[in-house]
Amino acid sequence: MQAATPIQRADFGKTQDGVAVSVYTLTNKNGVTARITNYGGIVVSLMVPDRNGKMADVVLGFDSLDGYLQNPGPFFGALIGRYGNRIGHARFTLDGRVYQVDRNDAENSLHGGARGFDKRVWSPKELTDGGLELRYLSRDGEEGYPGNLRATAAYHLTDANELRIDYGASTDKDTVINLTNHSYFNLKGAGTGDILDHRLMLNADRFTPVDAGLIPTGELRAVAESPFDFRTSTSIGARIEANNEQLSVGKGYDHNWVLNRGSDGLTLAARIEEPSTGRILEVFTTQPGVQFYTGNFLDGTIKGKGGKVYGRRSGFCLETQHFPDSPNKPAFPTTELKPGQRFQSTTVFRFSTEAGPK
Repeated sequence: MQAATPIQRADFGKTQDGVAVSVYTLTNKNGVTARITNYGGIVVSLMVPDRNGKMADVVLGFDSLDGYLQNPGPFFGALIGRYGNRIGHARFTLDGRVYQVDRNDAENSLHGGARGFDKRVWSPKELTDGGLELRYLSRDGEEGYPGNLRATAAYHLTDANELRIDYGASTDKDTVINLTNHSYFNLKGAGTGDILDHRLMLNADRFTPVDAGLIPTGELRAVAESPFDFRTSTSIGARIEANNEQLSVGKGYDHNWVLNRGSDGLTLAARIEEPSTGRILEVFTTQPGVQFYTGNFLDGTIKGKGGKVYGRRSGFCLETQHFPDSPNKPAFPTTELKPGQRFQSTTVFRFSTEAGPK
């Protein structure tokens, strides 16, 4: 059931080009709120209850647009495209033609380039069912990608305490696409310590190991008997400092897991529990993979909402996606989109609580 409370709109600031940006507040019958801005489709805040009903904001971010403009690097809460994650050597071949896209991560391309979808002003539309739809036309050649791509992202906050994001896109020329959301979660509350004591379950038997540039090697490696095995609930910090080549390369977890999928519909990708508050986050998706990232590059230099400092590993990301570098890995699920086709994917972030110890 969709939340029926009317969306509240407020000014959120102006871009460096003077474009006015808004923030939209979605509220459900339980008092849960999600604030989303049409600058980059950013999830600015998510207020959810703990086991005692106390509300806290569980996503990292900033109080105003200026914070996001001044600190673009972490991609806090942003909608990522045209191609989320990395493309090796910032190029790929499609229909026999080599496309060079923007290099913004050493020799690679990360999250769509220097001005990806996270740094664009999207056109908002309030939906009759209480949702917010954002639209953006990515023109042929933007950041090096082919085709005029019409992208949409629809956000719904349900009365089951779910934030649902439905992505869609169409193109007039063969292209590649990989859309995701880059929220950093801390179920204790944003800016409240690290996330190492959160307990994580990932519904994946395999992951995609990476080279020194964090580009997948093409191998689908079993997680069994490794620090990457989260098939049963395990503290994020339990093995994060283990002597492991892949953990060394990523400076912690920054890898794509291959989800165990039984059907084309929504599949449980991850379940995270925070023992002290009882908050639980379950992530469902139609996508084949999820990037689990542990905020390894946060270093305490960024002050977020309420002036709180975001230190190392103060948030985790679960970016539902196709695999990184898929355009250069024919064995990976394809990310190609052709004229006449419709790209569609859905991800649901479901919040709940569990009782404390007796």
